[in-house]
Amino acid sequence: MFRRVDCLLLRIPDLEAGLRFYRDRLGLSPAWRRGDESAGLKMGNGETELVLVQEQGTPETDLLVDSVDASCREFVEAGGRVVLEPFDIPVGRCAKVKDPWGNELVILDLSKGRLQVDSTGQVVG
Repeated sequence: MFRRVDCLLLRIPDLEAGLRFYRDRLGLSPAWRRGDESAGLKMGNGETELVLVQEQGTPETDLLVDSVDASCREFVEAGGRVVLEPFDIPVGRCAKVKDPWGNELVILDLSKGRLQVDSTGQVVG
């Protein structure tokens, strides 16, 4: 069901400070940016991203699946539960699930395609 880790999402109070740390000091490469709200940085394998979001909260692990709707059914059949029903996002569909031990995961698919960016890395469209 799980194809790969799509991203590790970190919620931070200051996007610019986060970029200075992860991009400038730790060397992660910019992948995309959505204004002053969020930015994606490429991790080692080039497919997994570290996503910085300017808001409070806890880290989130997002796992890529082929189909969120089908994966939710499979997850429930295996003994987990859906805590946030599938919903549309700019790149496809997303849902939150919990395993039998209470670990929360975000699953998403890219059924609408990847984010489109301009030459400066800003998300467009």
